[in-house]
Amino acid sequence: MERSGHAPNHDSDGTADDASATRTLLRDAAERAANYLESLGARPVVPGAAALSALQRLDGPLPAHGSGAQQTLALLDELVSPATMAMAGPRFFGFVIGGSLPAALAANWLAGAWDQNAGFYSVTPGVARLEQSALRRLIALFELPPQTAAGFVTGATVANFTALAAARHAVLARVGWNVEADGLFGAPPITVIAGDEAHPTLLKSLGMLGLGRSRIVRVADDGQGRMRADALPPIAGPTILCLQAGNVNTGACDPFVPLIEHAHRHGAWVHVDGAFGLWAKATASLRHLVDGMEAADSWATDAHKWLNVPYDSGLAFVRDAHALKAAMAITAEYLPQAGEERNPSDYTPELSRRARGVEVWAALQSLGRAGIAEMIERNCRQARRFAAGLSAKGYAVLNEVVLNQVLVSFGDDARTRRVVARLQADGTCWCGITVWQGHTAMRISVSNWSTDDHDVEQSLEAMLRAAASV
Repeated sequence: MERSGHAPNHDSDGTADDASATRTLLRDAAERAANYLESLGARPVVPGAAALSALQRLDGPLPAHGSGAQQTLALLDELVSPATMAMAGPRFFGFVIGGSLPAALAANWLAGAWDQNAGFYSVTPGVARLEQSALRRLIALFELPPQTAAGFVTGATVANFTALAAARHAVLARVGWNVEADGLFGAPPITVIAGDEAHPTLLKSLGMLGLGRSRIVRVADDGQGRMRADALPPIAGPTILCLQAGNVNTGACDPFVPLIEHAHRHGAWVHVDGAFGLWAKATASLRHLVDGMEAADSWATDAHKWLNVPYDSGLAFVRDAHALKAAMAITAEYLPQAGEERNPSDYTPELSRRARGVEVWAALQSLGRAGIAEMIERNCRQARRFAAGLSAKGYAVLNEVVLNQVLVSFGDDARTRRVVARLQADGTCWCGITVWQGHTAMRISVSNWSTDDHDVEQSLEAMLRAAASV
């Protein structure tokens, strides 16, 4: 058995004891995790002052002798669980993030026990096949071209980075430049066009790729964050047009059909940042918002947002498989060589990584098409309920509520900030603050699978209380 202050016992007659201790530890972890999840509906969303103060106990020096796994787990639960923001719960509306579906969370635990380095099919065929299956299902769900290649990455930032690396390869290859071999020094210039409301993670990705953040050609929006097709600049030479499905403030989606048709007519590559908006394609009532986006050349999304799987689960999709592999693939003498099967590491920046596709496959399998559509449509209906309830009391809703995002002003900027601070301190729910079109607003993002209508009404009452008290 594992002894306090010592490494596990690996003597020849201790194997059974070690296995028993591990089983006991994992059961304890599962029990503690279940207790935590069950408490989320009743506890304040924000951690209390006492819980935050207790975190100081984590700052001690490395002990001379370890405390053992059981005591370490207990200490983590004692100190950190109460100090967490209840992001996994049904009343956290601060960011566009979901919780973890039960099937996805359980699959995450199982995948952790498998401990697979998911880079090569020949070494980890089980998880490689799971990922391939999950990607095929997603390509069909989003109605992307069937030949689309894809990879699992950390989040939307790296999904944008990966897809844009393929775009960089393709537009330079068309003019005879091998960017992976020769770099950007002396390369033909690439024009990048993006909307005024492009998400900062897209800009970060462009910066990391050497394409620059400040040299982007910006296009005006229509007041809801949608790029204006009539404002597109002339396109000539290697060009990447970056569009958006789901503005992070309003939820608005760019008009894909005219923008993509114009860009393709002039030889540009079109990338869609669809971190959460891409999921509208999976519904009957919302799919019109992203009509035509499947005609683009690459797409990025994040399954921890609206598919509600654990972190981290970004996804990059590229129509041209050769461009993605050219930008990402790696070879070395000691690495397994590609055979007939798909090597996951040929499509992502990472070589060593966890098997991210396990939870995505489990979520897709457990929900099915109908379950995915119901979850997304329910969250959007709940967002509309927030907007209607706040508007009825005279507070200004600043956006067209087309998806799951609601922007609310409670008066002038200072008053809105005070209302949001009061609401956050109350702990019933948690919403963030933003600035939209020059106005400070509370932002409500509804994207958790476990949010029910009672959570919405309870949270709406807290918002109205906070507004009335300021």
